[in-house]
Amino acid sequence: MFDHIRRSLRRHWPLLLAAAVLAGYWLLPISGQVVVTMGPGGQTPAYPQMRCDGEALLVTDTVPWAYVLVTVNGEASQPEKWWQGPGGTWTWQWPLPREAVAAGADISFYPDCHTGCIERGRAALSRPPTPEPAGLPTKLGVAFANPERDWHGRAAWDVELTYCRPGDQAYWSVDSLAARVYQATARGLRVLVRVDYAPGQSLPPMGDYGALSEYVGYMQRLARDERLRGVYGYIVGSGYNALDANTLAPGQAVGPAWYARLFNGYGEAPARTDNVVQAVRRANPQARVLVGPVRPWVADQGEGAAPWLDYMQCLVAALDEGARAKAAAGIALAAPDGFALQAPGRPEAPELAGRPAAEEPATDLKRAAWQGAQAGFRVYRDWLAIINAYPTTRGLPAYITSTNTYAPDDGAPPAQNYRRGWLSAALAEVEAEPQVQALVWFLDGPLGDTQWDAFSLSRRLGHVAEAADEFDALLQR
Repeated sequence: MFDHIRRSLRRHWPLLLAAAVLAGYWLLPISGQVVVTMGPGGQTPAYPQMRCDGEALLVTDTVPWAYVLVTVNGEASQPEKWWQGPGGTWTWQWPLPREAVAAGADISFYPDCHTGCIERGRAALSRPPTPEPAGLPTKLGVAFANPERDWHGRAAWDVELTYCRPGDQAYWSVDSLAARVYQATARGLRVLVRVDYAPGQSLPPMGDYGALSEYVGYMQRLARDERLRGVYGYIVGSGYNALDANTLAPGQAVGPAWYARLFNGYGEAPARTDNVVQAVRRANPQARVLVGPVRPWVADQGEGAAPWLDYMQCLVAALDEGARAKAAAGIALAAPDGFALQAPGRPEAPELAGRPAAEEPATDLKRAAWQGAQAGFRVYRDWLAIINAYPTTRGLPAYITSTNTYAPDDGAPPAQNYRRGWLSAALAEVEAEPQVQALVWFLDGPLGDTQWDAFSLSRRLGHVAEAADEFDALLQR
């Protein structure tokens, strides 16, 4: 009998919903279906109850939650007001524009969002948006994907950014990030989230344990937040070997040992858990934690002819030692899940010696002044050689989360120096390397300002228009 009722409800719930909307006051169907809960006295409504009254969304629950919010198609909203009701219930009210009712919306209710939102209830004004079916995977991707981009059904990559301390820049907050992740995953993209400490400061300054605790707590909050359950992996900082990523405390620049201390507790007693890897895995054992990329061709830290490689060598050695110390104490899973890499190209490098600029990604550019270190796109091979030299990191997946044709020591942006065919050659190079999982162009955008216009596939300035056309063609290949 109950199977018959359930089948009938599934078949007729849109008609029931339409009739209820005309009445002006209705319970929303949870997860796109009418939910019937049977109790001793007949039908007992489940909590939380979510209903629409005119242009207001009302949520009633039996717990006086703090720090509540709802998301409407991924966009977060704070309640207008709340009050205690009869029978030990509490009700919160949010504005609900008529256009949301007309267009349909996927709504979720979350309490305790100060520690990471956990979904308490879900509802729909109509059937929730159906995610695009997973397309054929591609290693191609972009940083800050334009929501209007046509991905041609491909399961590509999107790299997003959030700050532990975003200041007054709401775009980099958790709520804004959750909305972007919602939109990207609904389109079938795989999302990597880079987590920095503050604008201009990639990670907590060296020796600042208060900032370290704050950052670790923020990472744990992200891992716990169910709005972010679609995130593929988290990237711990980026470019932290450069002084311009240490602007809040230039005298306390993030060194390799401090990075490893933050990441997996290197140098501390194995029983200590105040590190990113253990905090994240306590909150969400499925979350991937990636080592953030070291910036190539930067001499701000490190020694020798290629200080960036020296820095990377010390970093991976410390991460390996930290993971092995934990394992010896019976604490598993302290190694990273992979590495994010920066691999810019240098299409005007003198080492090309007359070869076409588009062939640069497939060419060894071993610079004599750097004792044979790669001076172009194949710097990714230098990074892999270091990763694969240590037992706990050997063979881990690598993700090129930032590539284009800008070399910081040359200064020419892609709008000036991109050459047609370069991106195709770079993709062919990484497709032949199974350890590299992603090739992400920095960036797509736009982000609302002009700072990165000369890099943006969406802005299409100068020669970047050729890169944009090539990117689109590669998706359709």
